[in-house]
Amino acid sequence: MQENKLNNYLQLHLIVFIWGFTAILGALISLDAIPLVWYRMSLAVLFIVLYFIIKKKSFKVDKKGLLKFFVTGVIIALHWIFFFKAIKVSNVSVALVTISTGAFFAALIEPIFYKRRINPLEMVLGLIVIFGLYIIFNFESQYKLGIIYALIASFLSALFSVFNGLFIKEYAANTISLYQLVFGVLFITVYLLVTNGFSVSFFIIPTSDWIYLLILSSICTAYAFIASVKIMKYISPYTVMLTINLEPIYAIVLALFIFGEKEKMNPEFYFGAFIVLFVVLLNGIIKNKTVIRNKIKAKTVRKK
Repeated sequence: MQENKLNNYLQLHLIVFIWGFTAILGALISLDAIPLVWYRMSLAVLFIVLYFIIKKKSFKVDKKGLLKFFVTGVIIALHWIFFFKAIKVSNVSVALVTISTGAFFAALIEPIFYKRRINPLEMVLGLIVIFGLYIIFNFESQYKLGIIYALIASFLSALFSVFNGLFIKEYAANTISLYQLVFGVLFITVYLLVTNGFSVSFFIIPTSDWIYLLILSSICTAYAFIASVKIMKYISPYTVMLTINLEPIYAIVLALFIFGEKEKMNPEFYFGAFIVLFVVLLNGIIKNKTVIRNKIKAKTVRKK
């Protein structure tokens, strides 16, 4: 039993490490952001469809679901485009620290869709995050465009996370992911057709890029998604949340090893990054303690 528990923890850290490696691959692939995302999503769809066929899962979904997945599929596609744009015009460290602000965009968006009041504590923590970003923005001015792109990606990430929080009550996670990826690919395909983005050169890709794209779409997208869904059966959301917050740290350390000087930043950047990552972690701890406290209260009330 203890051995299985340890295996699940190790698998969770592997998944988070893989997600962190996504940014590294984005920097290694020579393609621009839009074709990169098109290939990533297209290949991921093929891998997940193969998974559905092997596991004999149903592809059926209602019309309302298709509309929902279309909207969120477009949002996810745009999120990845801006995320990889941020990496291309700045670096992995800047993009990942900035995108960690997604939790605080979610704090602003959630009350609208879940019909609850804005939490004052979340607003205070959000202001501290903005202060951390200001330090980075002020001392790493050459990366301003990357920070702006990453902030847009962060907002879009929060938006589709909130939507998926609603969808998961009605649909299987596998189905949500598959159709969102399909509609994301269709959206980018239409954009490329309208802008004459498809050309002979679009399909001529260096061998190294093909290798990175296959890793990105199979391991970092299809496998990581399916494995993360399974792991939730055995590990508490609290532990999952804390571990996911290690993603930027894993990626920044990896980037320093792989890219060397390009990833080395001013001391002020690391101070600002520490503020952002610390507050994101603190926010997660507070939220999960609240969830646990509410569950205990609910059980107590039921017993009475």
